[in-house]
Amino acid sequence: MAEKKDYYEILGVQRSATEDDIKSAYRKKAKKYHPDLNPGDKDAEAHFKQINEAYAVLSDPEKRSVYDRYGSDGLNAQGFDPSSFNINFDDILGSFFGGFGGFGRAASPNAPQRGSDLRYRMRLDFMDAAFGTSRDISVTKDDYCDACEGTGAAPGTRVETCPTCKGSGQVHETRQTMIGQMMTSQPCYACHGTGKKIDHPCSICRGAGKYRQTKTLTVKIPAGIDHGEMLTLRGEGEAGENGGPPGDLYIEIILQPHQIFKRRGSDTFCELPITFAQAALGADIEVPTIDGAVTYSIPEGSQNGDQIKLRGKGIPRINRSGQRGDHICTLRIEVPRRLNEKQKQLLRDFDDSCGDPNYKERVSFFERIKNFITNRER
Repeated sequence: MAEKKDYYEILGVQRSATEDDIKSAYRKKAKKYHPDLNPGDKDAEAHFKQINEAYAVLSDPEKRSVYDRYGSDGLNAQGFDPSSFNINFDDILGSFFGGFGGFGRAASPNAPQRGSDLRYRMRLDFMDAAFGTSRDISVTKDDYCDACEGTGAAPGTRVETCPTCKGSGQVHETRQTMIGQMMTSQPCYACHGTGKKIDHPCSICRGAGKYRQTKTLTVKIPAGIDHGEMLTLRGEGEAGENGGPPGDLYIEIILQPHQIFKRRGSDTFCELPITFAQAALGADIEVPTIDGAVTYSIPEGSQNGDQIKLRGKGIPRINRSGQRGDHICTLRIEVPRRLNEKQKQLLRDFDDSCGDPNYKERVSFFERIKNFITNRER
């Protein structure tokens, strides 16, 4: 690289760039030209070396100040050696190369970590979902050890700081490479990354601070919950690591079908069979609802497929006190299947006496057929 190469130009930033701007630009360039991602590419290797040299200067406030005032000559006068700069790749490249080349972990391994979430599928009766209920469920998960209060140490003993890593959970190693010195980190071999030293582990959890347990939970089901919806129990997931919070438990509702009712949102539906005579003459009929049967007067001349809407007789709207959906009942006219001769003759006489005015749909239908045929013959 030329002695007076512009470090700002190498990283693609303005001279007024902030520390975050410089770090962000370095990450992008380092990812693009890293030798392990460009094997055998000498140009990429040269670019990567330039990028690291530029970052070594511009990320150091003192070196950057000298460079801004006197340029590369000023740095050389102070004994700056581009081959000896030391960059912690755990911090810079961790977000790009998770576990890559030995420097993929930016966060401390013994930092508090949230526990995993759990999922449970609950089969629920139609009516229980409509009106709400409580259910006990059993969940098997890693939970905190009560005996040691989650510390992992036997009662009456203490958890010490690991003397090897001084509680950081990491050990660092500096090695010379073709682009200068690199400092890499890995989990401490003495404490396995926990940062702790336990001389007397708990006999129940064997020093883990948690163990596999089956726990009974009471779940309150709100009225109006529907198929596929989720309930969330905060903090009832897996235990966290290193003092981190537990995860959550998500309960998916699987609604069992009902023998009479169907559901769409907060509305309920059913089909109601009625006789030919009831449809023709009108009648007071019993309509089933989720609250029980109600009496409804169907008008004379009711047709197959006509719908009855009972407002406010559907499912309670979840989290909306006092509000409910509607109940929609579809009339299905049942035609007699077995008639004796007397009944048949009575129906023939009845049909003859009605005349076309009583069958508007049929008359209209046959008129449309007649018009269709006439138009085709023209």
